[in-house]
Amino acid sequence: MNEVIYDYLVVRFGEITLKGKNKKQFVVKLENDVRDKLRKFASLEIKRHFDDLEIKLNNETADDVLAVLKKVFGIQNIWPAIKVGTDIEDIREGVLRIANQEKSAETFKIAARRKDKRYPIHGSELNQDLGGTVLEHCDWLHVDVHDPDLRIRVDVGYHETHIYGKEVQGAGGLPVGASGKVMLLLSGGIDSPVAAYLVAKRGAIVEAVHFQSPPYTSDRAKQKVIDLAKKLREFGGKFVLHLVPFTEAQVAIRDAVPEDYRITIMRRLMFRIAEEQAARRGALALATGESLGQVASQTLESMNTINAVTNLPILRPLITMDKIDIAKSQRKSIRMRFRFVLMRIAVPFSCRKPRVHDRIATMRHDLNRSWMLMRWFVKRSMGSKPL
Repeated sequence: MNEVIYDYLVVRFGEITLKGKNKKQFVVKLENDVRDKLRKFASLEIKRHFDDLEIKLNNETADDVLAVLKKVFGIQNIWPAIKVGTDIEDIREGVLRIANQEKSAETFKIAARRKDKRYPIHGSELNQDLGGTVLEHCDWLHVDVHDPDLRIRVDVGYHETHIYGKEVQGAGGLPVGASGKVMLLLSGGIDSPVAAYLVAKRGAIVEAVHFQSPPYTSDRAKQKVIDLAKKLREFGGKFVLHLVPFTEAQVAIRDAVPEDYRITIMRRLMFRIAEEQAARRGALALATGESLGQVASQTLESMNTINAVTNLPILRPLITMDKIDIAKSQRKSIRMRFRFVLMRIAVPFSCRKPRVHDRIATMRHDLNRSWMLMRWFVKRSMGSKPL
């Protein structure tokens, strides 16, 4: 779209339409999200209907508004539209305006209907008339009634006609905030940001805990995590990031725990800190970017041992994905160009041969030894401030 030709946008709901008596609270939540995201466009007028939102553009550029709406969870699709009279010449002119705007399309279909059944031209006749008009004036377009590049919808009403342009796909899901709050363990790689996106898509407010270990991790690594948080705010609203200093805890674990148990104990401590942060921030679940079997701490046995440290449910939206699946999901969702900064556990705290089948029973002695240490560091970590 290169010109301002559209009068308004129609925002269609997705699975919100399937809700029952509580549907209104989801719709109101989505409307509030849309208003908040579009607050920089002062001229817009937003009207809520039963199954959609109507946004009157008032000369705002449709492309700019669409770019924002495509990142709002709860929206299934968006239809740019114009309003014309009910005279057939006005309708033909409006259809041509839409067709001429979509130069990238090669095939089209007209889908016309009469809301006013007294209108003298029936729907099938309108389809033929308007399709013939497009073919006569737009020689690059051809008819495809099954899978067209451009589907032009025409609704003839009692006093005006609504003509809809090319459908724009929304983000889907549920409005952020409709499903409570979740605390995410954010590492800085590809996995956990994709997990954050997927959890937010299900309507949860996402906050994140990131564990930093200066001087073993660099300022570049910290900045990368902050940049990720800013990117995720485009989708998840007020994405809050908690930076937790973790160097002292890693040193203590290195000195007190056998090498092959270090990763598991370290992960358990991270989950305890995240659980405490969740309690303070009103989050009802934890979330991670873990994928089954990807690394030693993500075997079923290890995850079961790590899970035992918290009473909160742990959401793992990537659990069945491999790295290729996760990378594809990242390109389709967050679309952030990742600069790979070293984010792994610093060398002094690494383990050459970590346990991959840790079980609670086999670790009982070492868990008891590290428990007081864990409680002390959980308490200390609560001094961290959110960004």
